Amino acid sequence: MNAVNHLPTRRIDGPERWGRLDDGRPVHRWILRNAQDMRVEIADLGGSLLSWLAPDRHGRLGEVLLGHASPADYAHGHWYMGALIGRWANRIRDGRFVLDGIPYRVDRNDHGQHLHGGLEGFHRALWQVEPADGGLCLRLHSPDGEGGFPGDLDVEVRYRLHDDGSLSIDYDACCNLPTPINLTAHPYFDLSGNGGGVGEHMLKIAAGHYLAVDAAMIPIACESVAGTPFDFRHPAPLGARLAWPHPQLAIAQGFDHCFVLDGEPGQARPVAELYAPASGRRLSVSTDQPGLQLYTGQHLTGAPDRRGGSYRAGAGLCLEAQAFPNQINSDRAAQVVLRPGARYRQHTVYRLDAV
Repeated sequence: MNAVNHLPTRRIDGPERWGRLDDGRPVHRWILRNAQDMRVEIADLGGSLLSWLAPDRHGRLGEVLLGHASPADYAHGHWYMGALIGRWANRIRDGRFVLDGIPYRVDRNDHGQHLHGGLEGFHRALWQVEPADGGLCLRLHSPDGEGGFPGDLDVEVRYRLHDDGSLSIDYDACCNLPTPINLTAHPYFDLSGNGGGVGEHMLKIAAGHYLAVDAAMIPIACESVAGTPFDFRHPAPLGARLAWPHPQLAIAQGFDHCFVLDGEPGQARPVAELYAPASGRRLSVSTDQPGLQLYTGQHLTGAPDRRGGSYRAGAGLCLEAQAFPNQINSDRAAQVVLRPGARYRQHTVYRLDAV
């Protein structure tokens, strides 16, 4: 790769031609580096986080993200591997909502529900990418009617890899008509660095409540985590919690639930910590969002990996900062409607270190 931007301790390599889509459009990728020689690889396809090499407690670099081998795997897969998600992260019941008295129907791509932006969501788009402010700036125009959503939406996402091991993700969007918006990133983490899965990882989430779901994976109640496998207020081994006999775990075949985060939405605060005892790597998550979706990768079976094989269930997990699933159909709908003249903004940080 050719260096296109230099900072005293950080560097951006790229763009490098990675491959082509079925229609012939080229796909490119970039690498962000910091003073620790951490390396985060990002593609314009889906704005996807392809790779993150980070040191373990002995200083040895290892992969902490799941990923595919080729652009085709990302373009045709349904795992949203490392991608930016929009214009609506998570689910909307029956793919329907009413906004300002007007009924809308959006893509139904998950057993009759809308999921992660629909059939051609942001995860399948080619983003415009350029180095900016020591990181990468990605831009996307989503036209009126795409996926069924109203109004033109212009989105900007900035990735920055800092010398303290943190990857900041800043989102900004504006529109010309009122539209629902709920953006997130969808990286799958395995901090062991050996592909062994996340069963031995320790997880902590600053949340006293979570959203229980029905068979369609749509929230139906806000429940206390106390006395349940959802109580991650203190670090707990993920594998042991998955073994608990709980009806919500049976419905989702694992964790695929949104936690109602402690603290004030709109204010950045620490919300989660993931630790792998085998490697000593620790992931800290902070965000200004109200919710954090924990997904334990139970449907990863058959997803192509980087080496020509495939992942198994539970090979990685997602911690997705976002608004609440189906919030557009709730009494909090106004909080997830972007209107002309206003701006959507989100700030989320994933920080890696080793102890």
